Amino acid sequence: MTTEQLYQELNDVNHSREKRLLYANLVIENPELIPKLMEILFTVNDKTSPRAAWVLEFACSKNIDTIIPHLDIFTEHLHKVHLDSAVRPVAKICELITKAYYSKNDSAIKTALNATHKERIIETCFDYMIHDEKVAAKAYGMTTLFLLGNEFDWIRPELKIILERDFHTQSAAFKARAKHIFYKMNKKQKM
Repeated sequence: MTTEQLYQELNDVNHSREKRLLYANLVIENPELIPKLMEILFTVNDKTSPRAAWVLEFACSKNIDTIIPHLDIFTEHLHKVHLDSAVRPVAKICELITKAYYSKNDSAIKTALNATHKERIIETCFDYMIHDEKVAAKAYGMTTLFLLGNEFDWIRPELKIILERDFHTQSAAFKARAKHIFYKMNKKQKM
């Protein structure tokens, strides 16, 4: 399947779980489609970009190893994504990557994710936190940054400042996630 054919196929993807899962499975079963999917995703001003992001998110949710060969490209370009409906799945993928990296279970991502990848993810997630992004991107960014704070001791103090500053002006969903992160930060400090 060419990039153009995949682009046309993505026009069938909608918000339904069924469609996203169908194309996520197609990508998982045909890994040669992932670079093409990412090319569409990172054509950031195109209306099909979010559809590619939805499919990649579902593929990564099903099997995080799907993204491993493409971490360089994904992390190099993730900061460019700006359409709200594409930012949310990209932020979710960042969270999935860091959750797999810091989980107690063995995962190939633990050897594949390098310092450059982490730095790019950190920078983008802090951008989500300080810019006018939807709450979902901020929530995924919070969790991602909190987890990366296991390794980078400067992250949590910076994250805490942002959360405290924005807490009273943000939505209930933001406050709920922030409270959860505050709880985890306090628990880590007592250990």
